[in-house]
Amino acid sequence: MQALFIGQTYIDVTLLCDAVPSGDNKTVARDYAVSFGGNAVTAAFACAKLGYVPDLVATVADDWLGRMFLDMARHYKIRVHPRHVGRSSLSFVLPNNGKRAIIRARDDKFLHPFPHLDLDGCRALHLDGHQGDAALHYAKLCRERGILTSLDGGGVRGNLDELLGFIDVAIVAERLCEQMKLTPQQMIEYLKARGCRIGGVTQGERGLFWYDEDGAVSSLPALPVPAEKIVDTSGAGDVFHGAYIASYLAAPDKGFAAHFRFARAAAAYKITHVGNEAGLPTQADVALLMREFAA
Repeated sequence: MQALFIGQTYIDVTLLCDAVPSGDNKTVARDYAVSFGGNAVTAAFACAKLGYVPDLVATVADDWLGRMFLDMARHYKIRVHPRHVGRSSLSFVLPNNGKRAIIRARDDKFLHPFPHLDLDGCRALHLDGHQGDAALHYAKLCRERGILTSLDGGGVRGNLDELLGFIDVAIVAERLCEQMKLTPQQMIEYLKARGCRIGGVTQGERGLFWYDEDGAVSSLPALPVPAEKIVDTSGAGDVFHGAYIASYLAAPDKGFAAHFRFARAAAAYKITHVGNEAGLPTQADVALLMREFAA
């Protein structure tokens, strides 16, 4: 095991529609995609596509959607350690003018305790706050062993405040700031106070507001992808997280400014593709975008 990701599994159905019907109306989507979903789950697939295949503790149901998910994971050679639930979770994603509306149906009633794994060889842990008991257990264990711990703070979930005490890299969404009634600057101070070595707030098209290993605060602008090329922003943050973990695994001695620049290009690739799987870049895709925008 070189990395471990822990999160909630979804099957994402992405529909590109000009309008959402209501009442007794119907419409035909211009395009669609069906893929794996969930914050840490999508990040794990992104990391695997970039050449660093992680292990994944994820919710899995014994139904046809669960079997489809396991087939997807096998295709990427991701070893799934299932946390069993009764039904698979679904997300219906509706991209619209650079934003996206999402309808979710989730089963997070775990039928069994989380699996206990051997962390030999593990160099990074990435969490999304779901499976709070497993997240806290492995964050503590990794902290004891000097393994990098990373958190995608998409929203207020369970034991978030306690969990942050064991996180090295905490990158949260603006939604979390809104839920906690904090400005991005106040969120930075909160993450520092919780002991996170590196932290930041993702701000969509405005990029990343963050502080580095020395505590210096700065902004990393998003790459200026032309509006006409943006088709689906859903999953861009998840790809960003998976990509900076891949970059860290490739070059752990580099500072996180370099890892975040790499991840920014990976996220830029995602938003030009429909669905999570189509939006996973290769190393060559990321390198091409970094050269293109540097020029």
